[in-house]
Amino acid sequence: MTYAIQAEGLEKRFGETQALAGVSLTADAGTVLGVLGPNGAGKTTMTRILATLIEPTGGRASVGGFDVVKDAHKVRQLIGLTGQYAGVDEMLTGTENLVLIGRLLGIPRRDAKARAAELLERFQLTDAAERAAKTYSGGMRRRLDLAASLVGRPQILFLDEPTTGLDPRSRNGLWDIVRGLTDDGVTVLLTTQYLEEADQLADDIIVIDRGQAIAHGTSDVLKSQVGGQVLEVRPVNAPDLDTAARIVGELAEAEPEVRDGLISTPITDPELMPAVVRRLDDAGVTVGELSLRKSSLDEVFFALTGHHTEDIDAEADELEQSVKNESADKSADREGASA
Repeated sequence: MTYAIQAEGLEKRFGETQALAGVSLTADAGTVLGVLGPNGAGKTTMTRILATLIEPTGGRASVGGFDVVKDAHKVRQLIGLTGQYAGVDEMLTGTENLVLIGRLLGIPRRDAKARAAELLERFQLTDAAERAAKTYSGGMRRRLDLAASLVGRPQILFLDEPTTGLDPRSRNGLWDIVRGLTDDGVTVLLTTQYLEEADQLADDIIVIDRGQAIAHGTSDVLKSQVGGQVLEVRPVNAPDLDTAARIVGELAEAEPEVRDGLISTPITDPELMPAVVRRLDDAGVTVGELSLRKSSLDEVFFALTGHHTEDIDAEADELEQSVKNESADKSADREGASA
C-alpha cells in the first residue's frame, strides 16, 4: 500500500542533541495526521525533513511515493508548507504576495493573478487584497500564509503549529479551512501542542516526546489512557489541601496530582463527582473550585511519560535554532548549486 506520507525510523542529530530518535508514521491520502507534542519534542524537525528542508541522520521517509532525500525535487512539486510564523512579505499587498509565489512557481502572470483572487476569496481576504500585509491582523496573516502555501495546488500540505498565538475566532476559522482542504482530497500533516486541535481535525494522531513516538491512535484512544475526564478540586483553605487530596485519592482509587493548590485526577465515572462533594462536606472541607473537564495535552503527556509538557520547554529554543541553522545552510547550498 502506498501512503501519502510514510516515515520509518527517522533520526536526526544536531551535534550532541538527538532531535529525532527513530520516529515512524504513515498518513493515508486525503486525511489529517495530527502530530502532537510540546515544544522541543521534535515535531518541527520531522516536518522539515518531510518537506526536504533538512536531511535525516538515519531512517527513511517518502512523500507522495517519492523519497525525501533521493527525489527531493519531486517531493517539492507535490507539497505546500506553512511554518509556525507567518512568512508573508509585510510590504506587499495580499494579492502581490500570492502572485509573487505563483510567479516563483513558474505560473504565468495572468494565471497567477487568477489563482491569487481565487484564494483571497476562499480565505475571506478579498476586502484586504490591495492592502499591505503589515496592516493585517494576526489571524489574517496566518490565512494569507496558508493561502500562499496553496498557490501551487499541493497534494500534501504540512502545517507546523498553524494556530499558535491566534485568538479563538481566528483559530476556529483556520480549522474550517483545513476541513475544506481534506474535502478537496489534500493530505494534511498537522503539528500542534493542543489536544483540542488534534481532536477537532485529525483522523489519526501520533504523540511525540523527546524525539520519540510514544503513542498512536485516535483522539478518543489517547484520552482513554488518562481516564477521559479530569476531576479538579481546589479547597478554599490551604490547610485542608492534604485532607481533600486524601479523599479524592480514596474515591478515585488513584494518587491525585496536587499543583498550586489544585487537586486533579483522571476519572472514568462521572458519578464520582457528587461522592467527592459529600465526603468533603462531611470532613468540613470548604471547596472554592470544583470542575469536571476533558483531558488536556498535559494530562495525556503526564500519563504517558510521567512529566509535564513544560518540563522540557527549556530545551526547545536551542533545538529550534539548530533546525533553523541547518535549514538555512541547505537552502544556501541549493541556491549556490542553481547559480
